[in-house]
Amino acid sequence: MTSRANPLEISGAALRRGARELWSGLDLTVAPGELIAVLGPSGAGKTTLLRAILGLERLSAGTITALGSEVNSAGNRNIGYIPQQRPLPRDAALRGRDLVSLGVDGHRFGLPIPRRGDKKRIDALIDAVGARDFADRPVGLLSGGEQQRLRAGQALADNPRLLLCDEPLTSLDLANQRAVVGLIDTHRRKSDAGVLLVTHDINPVLGSVDRILYLANGTFSLGTPDEVLNSAVLTALYGVPVSVLRASGQLVVVGAPDAEAAHHHHDEVPE
Repeated sequence: MTSRANPLEISGAALRRGARELWSGLDLTVAPGELIAVLGPSGAGKTTLLRAILGLERLSAGTITALGSEVNSAGNRNIGYIPQQRPLPRDAALRGRDLVSLGVDGHRFGLPIPRRGDKKRIDALIDAVGARDFADRPVGLLSGGEQQRLRAGQALADNPRLLLCDEPLTSLDLANQRAVVGLIDTHRRKSDAGVLLVTHDINPVLGSVDRILYLANGTFSLGTPDEVLNSAVLTALYGVPVSVLRASGQLVVVGAPDAEAAHHHHDEVPE
């Protein structure tokens, strides 16, 4: 595959909420085909970082360049986004496949007119996320996990070169977690897309992650899983003794405030 510019470059970034600084001095480059997991306790600014990349939050300092352009609120069709799981209204007048199709034709002006190949693309996305059995049911009657699988298909519909995932595995059982991780992993390898994935549990994605960005206490650590997820680094980040336990290929962080952080802690609700 021909080389491309880095999908994401963040330089000297800081973001403040009132008197509180979520993070500062953040330098991060996501290379083509690289998957970076974002971890940290509740309120550390993980979702806020994704919102800043989408142009929905203004930095206090620094710059963010996505796909060669400085980010702005107008958005970019080449950035895919899987939001945190939010139940859709029970009376939503959409079928499951309609939700996916919005990623294929929802950006066109006026009434979407199906193009040659659209149906095949939508069907392929539905199959890729394992949604064939419920694709023609009303989305409001689907479970949270079923809705989230459809959102994953919608986010990948435009073959994005940068994919932002905010807790994409929430409400999914183990089999469906593996399916969605596999879908994201396959996409970034085939398309050379950069991926930034916020998660409360590193274990389902550990085999696919290249690097980890760990946010805590207004600071951060960036490196490979072995470099970041160890007792010394997390103790320094939290300022209290933290132990990282490894058993049967699983990681559990013990002693971190507001967390069993790498295994299961909860992300912040955007303020």
